[in-house]
Amino acid sequence: MESTKQNICVAGGGSWGTALAHLACQNGHNVTLYLRDEAVCSAINTVHENPRYLSGLALHPALKASTDPKVLNAPVVILAVPCQQQRAFVTAFREHFAEGVVLVNAAKGIEDASGLTPSQFLPDLLAELHPVYTVLSGPSFAKEVLESQPTAVVIACADNEPAVRIQHLLSSTSFRCYTSTDVLGVEIGGAVKNVIAIAAGLCDGLCIGTNGRAALLTRGLAEITRLGAALGAKPATFMGLSGLGDLVLTATGNLSRNRTLGLALGQGKKLEEATQEIGMVTEGVKTAFAVSKLAARLGVSVPITSAVCAILDGRLTAREASVQLMTRSLGQE
Repeated sequence: MESTKQNICVAGGGSWGTALAHLACQNGHNVTLYLRDEAVCSAINTVHENPRYLSGLALHPALKASTDPKVLNAPVVILAVPCQQQRAFVTAFREHFAEGVVLVNAAKGIEDASGLTPSQFLPDLLAELHPVYTVLSGPSFAKEVLESQPTAVVIACADNEPAVRIQHLLSSTSFRCYTSTDVLGVEIGGAVKNVIAIAAGLCDGLCIGTNGRAALLTRGLAEITRLGAALGAKPATFMGLSGLGDLVLTATGNLSRNRTLGLALGQGKKLEEATQEIGMVTEGVKTAFAVSKLAARLGVSVPITSAVCAILDGRLTAREASVQLMTRSLGQE
């Protein structure tokens, strides 16, 4: 798809940031990946590979990597820094962002300390620069994007025009972007599905069967929708790519870190052990506690999230949580 060549900075050298930087390069844009690891930076620039997160997968030869924060001064910045680190990151490097920067938040989560989604705090941190906030979400494993496997995502912005702009910058024959104006809905869907994916992994670790997993995913989607609606999001959003689509992928795909964590916990491993084995940020852990607190404040029932929190902090075993969910008071769907 045709689009004007654009200077883009991708902040965050993890798997997803690297994949998005590679994708933007494939589309002909001038892309710099900002990261802090000198060794990974050197590897990207010399052998065109991210050996820490995407070992063995070739990156576009035009992709440049840098540890100099001055590269953040680009008209479009794709923020692929984990949600829990975004406030500190943007605050530390505020002076480097450009006036009117279009922020494309590619991370999924709810800030544990505040209970806010990124759209509720990131623009305020750069208020004097009048940033335009957009969020990218949907069912998208980084490895498959790098391999040019068909992928569809959604770009949300309160004003549709910037979303359309990013849609055309990133869309290709293998990466299809849709637009939305329901920013909060897209953020909530992308964040809470990670919690439900941990629960799905727990189901598989307990070997409770496909009936149980299907029930969990269905009720998990209801839980996501209730929370989003209470925040003013559109219920229909959760039947789209950032809701149902991302939930199905993250709860069933073997590349899912959140499902993998749940699987390990269901098999009896401790949280610290499972996290170390994964070796990358598992956003669903912090998000589970953030969702639990947010739901309590809003008076929204989130029994699956509550069960995940109880398992994560050691109040219940996975088996006990399963029994507790199945013996809750009966009610209407």
